[in-house]
Amino acid sequence: MIEEKTKPDKEKDIKELLHPIVKKWFFKRFKEFSLPQKFGVMEIHKRNSILVSAPTGATKTLTGFLSILNELIDSAEKGILQDKVYCVYISPLKALNNDIFFNLITPLKEMEEIAGKEFGIRIGVRTGDTTQSEKSKMLKNPPHILITTPESLAILLNSYKFVEHLENVDWCIVDEIHALAENKRGVHLSLSLERLQELSKYICRVGLSATVAPLDEIAKFLVGLEGNKFRNCKIVDVQFLKKMDLKVVSPVKDLIYIDHKELHQKMYEFLDNIIQQHKTTLIFTNTRSATERVVHHLREKFPKNYTENIGAHHGSLSKEHRLELEQRMREGKLKVVVSSTSLELGIDIGYIDLVILLSSPKSVARALQRIGRSGHRLHDVTKGRLLIMDRDDLIECAVIQKYGIEKKIDQLHIPTNCLDVLAQQIYGIAIAERIYIEHLYNMIRRSYCYKDLSRQDFISIIEYLAGSYTSLEDRYVYAKIWYDEETGMIGKRGKLARVIYMTNIGTIPDESFVQVKIKDRVIGKIDEPFLERLKRGDIFVLGGNVYEFLFSRGMVAQVRASPSRPPTIPAWHSDMLPLSFDLAMGIQRFRKLINQKFEKKIGKKEILKFIKEHLYVEGQTAEAIYHYCKEQYMYIGIPHEGKIIIEHYTDEEGKRMTLFHSLFGRRVNDVVSRAIAYAITRSQHRDVQVGITDNGFYITCEKKINVLPALKLIKSKELRDLMKLAIEKSEVLKRRFRHCATRALMILRNYKGRTKRVGRQQVSSMLLLNAVRRISEDFSILKEARREVLEDLMDIDNAIKIVEGIEKGKIKVEEKETMIPSPFGLNLAIHGRPDVIKAGSKQEFLKRMHKMLQAKIALEEGKKKKKKK
Repeated sequence: MIEEKTKPDKEKDIKELLHPIVKKWFFKRFKEFSLPQKFGVMEIHKRNSILVSAPTGATKTLTGFLSILNELIDSAEKGILQDKVYCVYISPLKALNNDIFFNLITPLKEMEEIAGKEFGIRIGVRTGDTTQSEKSKMLKNPPHILITTPESLAILLNSYKFVEHLENVDWCIVDEIHALAENKRGVHLSLSLERLQELSKYICRVGLSATVAPLDEIAKFLVGLEGNKFRNCKIVDVQFLKKMDLKVVSPVKDLIYIDHKELHQKMYEFLDNIIQQHKTTLIFTNTRSATERVVHHLREKFPKNYTENIGAHHGSLSKEHRLELEQRMREGKLKVVVSSTSLELGIDIGYIDLVILLSSPKSVARALQRIGRSGHRLHDVTKGRLLIMDRDDLIECAVIQKYGIEKKIDQLHIPTNCLDVLAQQIYGIAIAERIYIEHLYNMIRRSYCYKDLSRQDFISIIEYLAGSYTSLEDRYVYAKIWYDEETGMIGKRGKLARVIYMTNIGTIPDESFVQVKIKDRVIGKIDEPFLERLKRGDIFVLGGNVYEFLFSRGMVAQVRASPSRPPTIPAWHSDMLPLSFDLAMGIQRFRKLINQKFEKKIGKKEILKFIKEHLYVEGQTAEAIYHYCKEQYMYIGIPHEGKIIIEHYTDEEGKRMTLFHSLFGRRVNDVVSRAIAYAITRSQHRDVQVGITDNGFYITCEKKINVLPALKLIKSKELRDLMKLAIEKSEVLKRRFRHCATRALMILRNYKGRTKRVGRQQVSSMLLLNAVRRISEDFSILKEARREVLEDLMDIDNAIKIVEGIEKGKIKVEEKETMIPSPFGLNLAIHGRPDVIKAGSKQEFLKRMHKMLQAKIALEEGKKKKKKK
C-alpha cells in the first residue's frame, strides 16, 4: 500500500532511538532534527520502505543514513557487527558516490573520536573507477555500507563470489531517484532491485528525491509489486521546505529593437554586475557550447574580474578536470561556475548564493532542481534568476516562475516494457543461476517497469537469447542461453558468457567522442563531426581555456594551449532540452485567459494587473508580455489549448511556409508533424520538409499542398500505427535500433579485449536491421526501437490526446494567410530559414519583420475604424 505520511514523529522518540555516541555527535553538529529527519528516521529504523522528497540541502542524505549508522555503531558496541553488507547505496553519478563516501567517513571518524576508539565500520565505493586491488579487499572484507551505481550493482549480482555478501541486506537507498526513473538506467535498476530482493527477502527500500511528480508513481517504481499489489511504501513530501526568491529578468527593456552585439553586451554586463554582488554564482545553460561561450566571453570582456576564479563544468570535460573544479568550488576559490546539466544533481559544491538560468530550463522540476543548488543549507533562501533573451522565453519563464511559486511540478515519464533491457537482464540471471521461466516471469513482473509485460513479449526475448533465429548467426548473433522447453528452465551457455555480460553491461549508448590531449594529459572530449572540420592551426575553447589544434591520430586530437588568440567555439551536438508537456499546457492556459481578456475588450491597465497577479511578474516584464500577446491577437488571433492556428506564410523570396501554432512541446510536435507529413506524402504525392520546435512546427514544399485535409485524415485510434509507418525508414529509427541492439547484446561493444567503435557498431546495426526485418517486422528488439522512438523520444500518448481533441471539436483549427509571420510565428519562421539563423542576421530579421508587422496591424486597425464610421 502506498500512503503519504502526514505527521512527523516526536523528537523525544527519535532521541530515545539514537545510541548515546550518535546522539552526542548529532547535537554537536545540529541544533535540532530537520523536518525530513522527523518524518524519515524512525521509518527507516523500523525497516519500512519510504520515499523522501525534499529540496537540495534539506538533509535528505543524513535522513537516509542516520538510522543505519546508528544501528551499525550499536552493533559494533555490542560486538555483534557481522562481516556482511548491511546497506547498498545507489546513485546515478560516480561523483555523487565519492561525495557520499567522504560525507559518511567524516561523521564516522568524529563519532570514533567521541567514543575514543575505532568501531571497525567499513564503507566501500564500487564503480567503474574502482581498482582491482580495492575489489579484492572488498571480497575478503565486505563493506558494511556499499556505495555503487546501477551498472555496478548489476555486475555485483553476477559476481559469483561477491553475491554471497548481498544475502540478507537490510537497506537499499536509491538517491536522486527522479534522475534514474525517467530513463532506461532506472528500468535496468528496477530489475536489479528485484534480483536483490530475491537474495534479501526483507530489504527496506529508501528513495531520496528532489523536486519530482507524481510522487505516488515514483514510490511504486521504488518498491515494486508483491503478488498483484504494490509493496508498502510511505511518502514524505517536504519538497517546498525552503524559502525561495525566484524572478524573471531581462538585460534590456526591448528585446526586438536592439542589435545582436548590443543585446549580448548588455547580457554580459548584467551577468558581471549580478555576479559581483554575490559571493559565488552558478550559471546553468542548456547546451555545452553555451557553457563554453559564457566562460570565454566573461573572461574576454571583464579580464580584471575573471581569471582563475571562473570555470566550466560539463560532461565532455575529463574526470580530473571536473573533480578539480568541484574541489575548488568547495574551497570557495571560484567566483562563478558555468554548467550545462552536470551540476543539477546533489553533488556537494560548497556555498552558492545565486543561481542564474540562461534561457528557459524547459521544465518546472528542472528549474527548481537547478535553483535549489543555491542556499545549500537547510535554513538558507534559495535564490534564482531566469534570464530571458527573446519573447518566446518571456512567457515560458514567467509560467515556470508561477508554477514554482505555486508548487505545481510537471509529471515525470517512466519508460515501461523495455525489451532490450529485459534481454540484458535475463542473460545476466541465466548466467548467475539455472531458473524456471515461470519463476523468472513472475520475478520480472514484480518490477514497476514490467508489471504489464505480456507473456508473448517475454517468450520472444527468451527465444532470441536461446538462438531460435538461426539466420541471425550470419550476422554473428549466436545463442546466449540454453532453454529446455520440456522442463521450462534456462541457464548460461558458453564459457565466455560471464565475461561477455560483464564487459557489455549498461544502458547508456556509446557516443562518438574524440579525446583532446596536450601530449599525454587528457583535457576533455569533442565529437567526431567537429574534429572533421578542424584543420591545423584552428583555435577552439574547451573547459573555458583556449587551445590550438595540431593533428589527430585515431580517436585522439593533439592540441597546445593558446590563451592569447581568438577562438572558434566548438559546435557541440548536444540535444536541446524538450519543453515538458505540463509546462506547455500551462503556457497554453495563460494564452487562453489573456485571449479572453482581449475578446471582452478589457482595458490595458486591467490586463496588466491580471498579468502581474497571475504570473507574479514585475511591471517591465508584464508590459512586454502584454505587447507580445496584443500584437498576436490583433494580427491573426492567439492560439491556445482550445485553438490551433495554421499560418500560411509566403516570404520575400516567394517561399511558402505553413506554420502550425501548436505549443505542446517538441516531443508531441514531433509526432503530429511527422504524421501530417506522411499523410501529405501518401495522399497528395508531395515531398515535404518539416521543422519542429517546442512552440509548433512548419511544413514547406516546392509545390502547393493542402494541410487541413491531411490533418483530417489522421485519426487518434490509428495514430500509433500511422507513426510506425512514418518512422519506418527514418534515420532516428536506425540510430535507436543500434542503441537497442547494443543493450540487448546483439551487437557487442567489447569482445575478447577488443572494443568496437561507434562507427562499426552503426554499420553492424544497419546489416542487423535488415536481417531481423526478414525474420519479422515485429522482432522483439525492432519492436523496442519503435517503442523507444514513439514513447521515450517522442510523446505518442499525449499526441493521441491532442488529435482526439481535434476530432471531438474540443480543439478548433483555424487557417490564416499572412505576408509577414505573426509575432508567435516569427521564431518558427526563422527556424525554417538557415540563412538568418546566424545570431546577427537573426536579430536584424526579427527587427525588420516586426516593423512590417506593426505597419500591417496599423493598416488593419485603420480599415476597421473606417468600416465603423
